[in-house]
Amino acid sequence: MPYTTEEGGRLNNFAREPKVYKAEPPNKKQQVTYLVLGIGAAVLLGSLFFVAFSVSNVG
Repeated sequence: MPYTTEEGGRLNNFAREPKVYKAEPPNKKQQVTYLVLGIGAAVLLGSLFFVAFSVSNVG
């Protein structure tokens, strides 16, 4: 387990924090991928609701 040394030579056994970095916005290819996945998810959910309503005794 890694230790950090504080001022005065005391050891600190808390976990080291990872380096923080700034997130970058998605590029065009990633945006298109997100759009396609979103449309696919919407179609899948729509078809699921359609099948569930079709086999139910409501109508």
